[in-house]
Amino acid sequence: QLVESGGGLVQAGGSLRLSCAASGRTISNDYMGWFRQAPGKEREFVAAISSAGFTHYQDSVEGRSTISRDNAKNTVSLQMNSLKPEDTAVYYCAARLSYGNSRYSRVTDFGSWGQGTQVTVSS
Repeated sequence: QLVESGGGLVQAGGSLRLSCAASGRTISNDYMGWFRQAPGKEREFVAAISSAGFTHYQDSVEGRSTISRDNAKNTVSLQMNSLKPEDTAVYYCAARLSYGNSRYSRVTDFGSWGQGTQVTVSS
């Protein structure tokens, strides 16, 4: 089970730190991702981190966001800075097994999902 937290209402230019806590599974061998879904839009990739700590980001958040993992705490976090109204969405944590240096960014690549946490950025 994956449980997200840390969402909320923030003004444009502000910051939020989202967290994803895993229970019933150890994420140390997992490839972890963050996705988001805005109203009326498809779920889209935001950022991901491999079991080895390699990261990649959607172009629109690169430079403003940092994904990190703490395997000892079985958590993954997404620090988002300089937030924009277009970042408003429900943010989801996702997990899958990590294989070598493969990178994953499609919704269908991930088999485990959290319930999501709402992020609202006001202008």
